[in-house]
Amino acid sequence: MIEPHLFVIYGGTGDLSRRKLLPSMYQNMVDSGISDRSVLLGVSSRDLDDNGYRDFARKALSEAGIDNAGPWCDERVYFQRVGRHEGLGGVADKIAAIETTHRLPGNRVFYLALPPNAFPPVITALSKAGLNQSAGWTRVVIEKPFGHDLPSAQALNNLVHRHFDESQIYRIDHYLGKETVRNLLAFRFANMLFESSWNRDRIDAIEITVAETLGIGSRAAYYDQAGVIRDMLQNHLTQLLALVAMEAPHSFDPEAIRDSKVQLLNAVRHIDLDELTLGQYGTGRLNGDTMPGYRDEPEVRDDSTTPTYASLRIDIDNWRWQGVPFYLRTGKRMPAKSSRIVIRFRPPPICLFHGKRDKCVEHQNSIKLILQPNEGFEVSFDVKTPGDALRLVEKQLRFMYADEFDSLPDAYQTLLFDIIQGDQTLFVRADEVEASWRLYDPVIEAAANGHPLLTYAAGTWGPSGRHTPIQSAAGPIRGEVRTSPQAPATDPQPDGEDR
Repeated sequence: MIEPHLFVIYGGTGDLSRRKLLPSMYQNMVDSGISDRSVLLGVSSRDLDDNGYRDFARKALSEAGIDNAGPWCDERVYFQRVGRHEGLGGVADKIAAIETTHRLPGNRVFYLALPPNAFPPVITALSKAGLNQSAGWTRVVIEKPFGHDLPSAQALNNLVHRHFDESQIYRIDHYLGKETVRNLLAFRFANMLFESSWNRDRIDAIEITVAETLGIGSRAAYYDQAGVIRDMLQNHLTQLLALVAMEAPHSFDPEAIRDSKVQLLNAVRHIDLDELTLGQYGTGRLNGDTMPGYRDEPEVRDDSTTPTYASLRIDIDNWRWQGVPFYLRTGKRMPAKSSRIVIRFRPPPICLFHGKRDKCVEHQNSIKLILQPNEGFEVSFDVKTPGDALRLVEKQLRFMYADEFDSLPDAYQTLLFDIIQGDQTLFVRADEVEASWRLYDPVIEAAANGHPLLTYAAGTWGPSGRHTPIQSAAGPIRGEVRTSPQAPATDPQPDGEDR
């Protein structure tokens, strides 16, 4: 049951609101049939009134392929202008007027779709205007990045906690809204077939890879300060690590799940900087087009040492994972967009099948969880080919969401619905964000203080390093990481899952 509420977007005319938040809110209202219980208020410094913002919302929805949203915009969408140095008294008055008109009980969501440096003043202003409490419930949503290192994350947590209780705070990471990421818990804990093998006795290595074709676009002002470690490793990939490696929670209660994630992060060993590879893309070709190097992008410094690629090894000191390496790898300007988790199982303890020159035929069974672009999973195994000769080939069992379900909701649509319901399962808790920064602060420091920065051409799979190249355009990860240096990687056949 969704309670009547007011959804307030600070930064309501920004790019995130236009591309993601407005379409996701509309789809939630339509798909769930709750449009009569939700009102949206956009807040920004743009010189607009209600009608002007409704035009903005209609255009945003039209760009998202939604062309019948006029009545919803006219009846349920409002706007309040706020000057950059003004308080939020005008916003409080507007909220009171809307809640009176629509007979809302005082349930409110405040979504901060703002640059990180705007979080502290807006959070303080909300409290000063008395908007941190109401007759109903109040929830505040904070976008990533939450801090830029451990001290700043702790300072931001302390500030937010002065004005809001942890139960009111939703630190959002849109990766956690992807259906295949949400399915990780069901995949592991609802299937004894997998969970019984999910440990150091059966698993040889786990690889988490996020490859992006995009460069930095218009984000140079942010990205040149953040880099790939802050932008991807500390949040997105570490969230995937926590979900794939956490212990079973005692229940599916949100706090039990978040407790298990924090316990996992606290068990991660100090990251060995000898296992860290950093890179920055240079000029190259992608899909037939010449792409500029990172330092040639608009507003990037000519001498920038910001990494756009990183790979490293994670070791977890607990009973389940002792000795199993986790390889995290991500980069920009890769040949294909792909996010996946590959679980590679140990080979049989004795070799019974031999090929040419008596060489052992050894394929590692694997489970490949494909997060994008085509969500699903694949299990590889060996079979004997028909005929007299004893010859083994590797085959796959595959499940793809698109084959079974008509459509998947957008990640933001899913997470916004969770916020409205008050479900914090897939939102980052204060101790979790601090545990993550605690892991990566030494890595960030090393990147800033002379750790080797390798160059790779745009449109390639990254620099030569310990755990690279990271991804095949057509299929499984090339350069597969093995725990034994005597077992060189092979180039597997393409599986056609990436575009």
